Amino acid sequence: MNRLTVWYDGACPLCTREIALIRRLDRRRAIEFIDVAGEDAACPIDRAMLLARFHAREGGVLLSGAAAFAAMWRAVPLLRPLGLAARLPGALWLLERAYRGFLRVRPALQRLAR
Repeated sequence: MNRLTVWYDGACPLCTREIALIRRLDRRRAIEFIDVAGEDAACPIDRAMLLARFHAREGGVLLSGAAAFAAMWRAVPLLRPLGLAARLPGALWLLERAYRGFLRVRPALQRLAR
């Protein structure tokens, strides 16, 4: 089994809460989590790009946004049906639109979560 690599913003209270939940659900330890807020984190692309959007590497392919979330869901048995549903025609397109909407309100949500 290939491990999924997920890069996340450890300085973001929303991100750390979500990653903590996924870690608890990832009982098989199929996901390697990398906090890119730390200066010594290995980054496959520019750190600012990793902090701006969610990224994951699945099967050697770097994914971003909703596609990265769907890959993470597929790696966790409880969430796998959601990740597989994202492969249905039009589903990933809709998820990406929703993710972009979330990114617009993310700074306000981060302030509330602090």
